[in-house]
Amino acid sequence: MTKQVKSKQRVADHGEVFTAEREVKSMCDLVKTETERIDSRFLEPACGDGNFLAEILSRKLAVVKKKYKKFPMDYEKYSVLAVSSLYGVDILQDNCEACRERLYRMWDKEYKAVCKKEVSEDCRRSVRFILSRNIVCGNALSLMRVDENQQDTEEPIVFSEWAFVTGYQLQRSDYTFARLMQGDDEARDLFGKKKRKKREEQMTLFDDAEPAEKPSDEGEFLKKYVTHYRRVWKNEQ
Repeated sequence: MTKQVKSKQRVADHGEVFTAEREVKSMCDLVKTETERIDSRFLEPACGDGNFLAEILSRKLAVVKKKYKKFPMDYEKYSVLAVSSLYGVDILQDNCEACRERLYRMWDKEYKAVCKKEVSEDCRRSVRFILSRNIVCGNALSLMRVDENQQDTEEPIVFSEWAFVTGYQLQRSDYTFARLMQGDDEARDLFGKKKRKKREEQMTLFDDAEPAEKPSDEGEFLKKYVTHYRRVWKNEQ
């Protein structure tokens, strides 16, 4: 069980208190269906070392295993999709590093158990790369990156959307979110996106941004790549 407090000094300096496991499970149960949908995206704006994200990943991987354990390549693909659906921000670098490593180890343990001799080092590199993009050290209030003193920099937080487009081709689209929390007071979902009633009108976290003359709350679109999911780490530049 993860400790709720790492040190009194961290509590005093950053108000850092981690949510207990029982509460994490209970809160995730409130959106149980979504936590068990492989491609459902979650963002934890103060993720710490990943208590909520680890619980959600555990649930998603259990679904992937149930559906695809007899088909190693399919298990691999959809387990990558499960990892790619989780996002976190924390103002402390050590928490971000611990969260990435925690999620990676969870994924890798299940990956080895299911795929055995068919595991791929390239796939492992891709998962590590995806986590490096999805778990960001920054200020969730200002949506800016922070320096070693937890002070805002001039660099905005950038997230990547990951989506399978055809077969094993994974599309990465990068967006900034400086405008994410701006706008009117309409009801918003977990990612701060406006909710709409009709399914065909619903907006996703990463809807393509409108042209520059029409700013949108989705954030500024930066760039897009498409490649085999085992090679996404090659786009690190």
